[in-house]
Formats: sequence, structure tokens, C-alpha cells
Amino acid sequence: MVRKIIRIDEEKCNGCGACAAACHEGAIEMISGKARLTREDYCDGLGDCLPACPMDAITFEEREAPAYDEAAVRAAKEKKAPLPCGCPGTQSKAIHRENCDQAGFAGPTHSQLSQWPVQIKLVPVNAPYYDGANLLVAADCTAYAYGNFHNEFIRSHITLIGCPKLDEGDYTEKLAAILSNNPIKSVTVVRMEVPCCGGIENAVKQALQTSGKFIPWRVVTISTDGKILD
Repeated sequence: MVRKIIRIDEEKCNGCGACAAACHEGAIEMISGKARLTREDYCDGLGDCLPACPMDAITFEEREAPAYDEAAVRAAKEKKAPLPCGCPGTQSKAIHRENCDQAGFAGPTHSQLSQWPVQIKLVPVNAPYYDGANLLVAADCTAYAYGNFHNEFIRSHITLIGCPKLDEGDYTEKLAAILSNNPIKSVTVVRMEVPCCGGIENAVKQALQTSGKFIPWRVVTISTDGKILD
């Protein structure tokens, strides 16, 4: 069938792996230092991987491709669920966890943070690091709830964090100024599933509308037990 599907330009790909981490369906794998679409039937054509790519190596195209197989994706997720330490899962999680412990690996050992400060109320409206940036706007709790937060979300992003329930005021005006005054390439919002976290999502949505710019954006929701909710 002819449908919309992603295309990866291997010449532009720098091998960072951000797209593979962003693809919740597992359609993208890193092979010989390059991202490749290895399962066309796993690609839903929604493009969560596009904002994650810092090299603009991923685009949409319409071509002949197998239909998206949601059942196969679901089965693959159940078979290969990630461990809390950030290691890829296997059918024998206990064995894999033991191997991780013996190797002294307990998750990401290096911060992926690329700028400071990170609190929305403290970040400047203009800064060189906004130039062509993939912006991450995250609720405070998400980094504690999701074990692989640095590698999957902070990596290759400029990070802004806040708590709409505890912080005074609204983030909309500050975020709108950042979006309006800088060439932001994409925005990823990471929030918790709890209702109060809707404030940070709404602030970004209103800021995008106020800026008058068309900027690709997506929302990722984390459950209270540390899982990504589709």
C-alpha cells in the first residue's frame, strides 16, 4: 500500500541515536553507527522521531510500504521491555539485571544536560544555545519518574523545567518570548499523567499560538510508575 512513512538520510545522520530512542514502536535501529528504518511495518507515520533528530536527517515521504502493524508492535514491546537501569530488556530480565550489576552499570552515568540554568523562571529569553535548538519543556517530576530521562529526552535538547502546581504564575508569557525571539526547531513536552501537569502542556500550546510560528511539537506523558504512556 502507498502511505506516509519516514525516510532517513544516512549522509546527514550523525549516529546520535536520539531518533531510535524517540521511536516508541521500535522501528528504528542503530546499525554501523547510523540510524536505519529496519521495520517499516512498525513505523506508524506519526513522526515522533523527527523533532528528536538534531541533524534534520529524517523526513516524511509517501511510498509503497507495508501497513502499520499495531499488534506486532505491542507484542514486541511486551517481549522487550526496558529495565529500570536503562538497559534493553530481554525475556530473562533477572539475568540481564545481574549482568548489569556485575558490570557496575546502574543506568546513565553521564549527564546529557547542555546548558544552565534549566528552571523556566530562570532561563534567559535570548541565548546562543537556542539557535536551531530542539527544546525540551519538562515537568519537574518526570526526570525522577522515568529512569532513562537523560538519554531519551535531555540528550540533544535544550532543557527547561518547571512545576505548574508549585510555581507561582504562568509560564506562557516566558515561553512565548523564547519561541518568538529564537529559531527553535522543535518542542517536546514531557509531563506526568497527573491532572496538575496539564498546566505545563497548556502553557506550551498557548505559547506556540502566541508566537505565531509553526514549530513541530509533541507531548510525552509519563505514568506515576515510570512508564511512557502512548
